[in-house]
Amino acid sequence: MTVGPTILHADLDAFYASVEQLLDPSLRGRPIAVGGSAAGGVVLAASYEAKAHGVQGGMPGWRAAHLCPGLLFVRAHFDQYQGLADRVMDILGTVTPAVQRISIDEAFLDVAGSTHLFGPPEQIATRLRERVRAEVGLPISVGAARTKHLAKIASQVAKPDGLVVVHAADERAFLDPLPVGLMWGVGPVTERRLAERGIRTIGELARTESGTLERALGRATGTTLHALAHNDDPRRVAASPRARSVGAQSAMGRTRVTPELVREVLGHLAERVAGRLRAKGRAGRTVTVRVRFPGMRAVTRSLTLAAPVSATLTLTEVAERLVWQALREQDQHEPEISLLAVSVSNLTAQEAIQLELPLPPPDPWRPGSETGSARWALDRSMDAVRDKFGPGAVGYLPATMRGGRGVPDEFRELAEHDL
Repeated sequence: MTVGPTILHADLDAFYASVEQLLDPSLRGRPIAVGGSAAGGVVLAASYEAKAHGVQGGMPGWRAAHLCPGLLFVRAHFDQYQGLADRVMDILGTVTPAVQRISIDEAFLDVAGSTHLFGPPEQIATRLRERVRAEVGLPISVGAARTKHLAKIASQVAKPDGLVVVHAADERAFLDPLPVGLMWGVGPVTERRLAERGIRTIGELARTESGTLERALGRATGTTLHALAHNDDPRRVAASPRARSVGAQSAMGRTRVTPELVREVLGHLAERVAGRLRAKGRAGRTVTVRVRFPGMRAVTRSLTLAAPVSATLTLTEVAERLVWQALREQDQHEPEISLLAVSVSNLTAQEAIQLELPLPPPDPWRPGSETGSARWALDRSMDAVRDKFGPGAVGYLPATMRGGRGVPDEFRELAEHDL
């Protein structure tokens, strides 16, 4: 029996910009950029009216203003985004319990068990879009197909504010002419490497030998993309479980490594990660860092501790040790890096700290030690101050020095995987 298009991918359109247009109706239909300014700063998001002129998130404000002379810069209302996105997810959950949220503004749904109640997938998708528009006030695009990969591509084709349903008999005709850049896992670097070999469409990718792709992109990437080009995607929709890790990253362009840079960036990342852990009463034993070098080459290093940690200074020190370990192993004397990332996994509950006897040897990384418990208590006190007076009210010096550059932390944390 042929499987129908029962997997949906729902994606809110230009979410942050659409929220600003919802909050201020005078902005509707006008080119707007969330964040940044004509004098500088970074554009966090752009409306479709602005995107038509080439404005994109992550672009310097001055460049956005040059591309779109009538562009309006608006302040981001960070306090509104999560609540509105959650309301949309609640609506999606009314038709099926199989909702897998993959970011603040998009989710997969499996409606195979819901068609006898709500009709075929097309009807379910249409009704969901109508409800999101009527009850929340936001546009949402939906793609429907028999696989997650194809449903996500369909939702991108449907944008803005549309619905695309791909039936099994039409899959090849739909996929073949589309650019490879629409595929899950194809970024600018991979797209360029494929273009160098004359592969620009998904159809051309599907007709390329798997071995050729493996030699060009590596075995894992080549094999995966070859399968996806044939719409071979066995992944199922699973209700989102509690996160198994929490992390943050900072892209820095091409920057020469110095001890001050590493401490500053890692202090900032550790404060973001540890703060989110403590807010959920969680801690983790395994700390992982990722260092990316120019040319997209990256290395990761991990350390599993004896006890779970959520103290900012402890996480900073562990991450520093791992980063310097990774850097010492490189051939370059003074390497340049383009990104640092920190994550904590192997999570467990940590609502309180059990003090330990001061037995030798002293280990400041153990949360129950004199140093570890003092760090945790200080962090909790600073958390309380931030809750009352805002995230910038207090912080460690390296993190405070790094804060305020580029993309605001409030925006980063909306995009980063939450607990």
